[in-house]
Amino acid sequence: MAPRIGVVLFPGTNCEHDAVQALGRMGADAELVWHGASSLGHYDALVLPGGFAHGDYLRPGAIARFSPVMEAVADYAAAGGPVVGICNGFQVLTEAGLLPGALQKNRGLRFLCTTVAVRVERADTALTDGVAVGTELSIPINHFEGNYTCDAATLAQLRDEGRVVLRYVDNPNGSVDDIAGVCNAGRNVVGLMPHPERASDPLLGSEDGIVLLAALLRTAGATAPVT
Repeated sequence: MAPRIGVVLFPGTNCEHDAVQALGRMGADAELVWHGASSLGHYDALVLPGGFAHGDYLRPGAIARFSPVMEAVADYAAAGGPVVGICNGFQVLTEAGLLPGALQKNRGLRFLCTTVAVRVERADTALTDGVAVGTELSIPINHFEGNYTCDAATLAQLRDEGRVVLRYVDNPNGSVDDIAGVCNAGRNVVGLMPHPERASDPLLGSEDGIVLLAALLRTAGATAPVT
């Protein structure tokens, strides 16, 4: 049976269909989940896609964090369900306290829309299951506030616990320790700034994102559906 993936849609999200189509091309049964939903059906994984949830007012993810669906997302994650936040979705997960740290304005205060090289640092998370450590992938970024930051104690914890999932090969935005993605202690919640769904078709210039999306589907297939 195809893994069932919920893609959470907030007002201002603009990458939801990209995610649904990319996952669908890979054989998943992906569907949109409205941010106003107070409960979830049975899903094998959840994706919080990129965009500008609630216009990024106050700061990215600050309002989306209070959407009714986020309580259900938090419960889903606590039960071990795989959750991946991409770009704005990463920002929402940090604002919701599901991931540590925060995303601030890029170094140089410039919006970045380009393709970068990232290196896989862990092979045991919901997004990198079975991917060899050291694998380099060419994946697009599209953000103004993608500069990952955290205090020294949090950074030390992330390093000690092996929770840095992806690092930039050539840091484009000033992120501390070249961090492009991190996970929670359970390794089932992952946030990243690059867009793997935009590197999932040869017509898009790269298929490297398939490596990460395929890992997510492997994780989803190995996880009992969570309500």
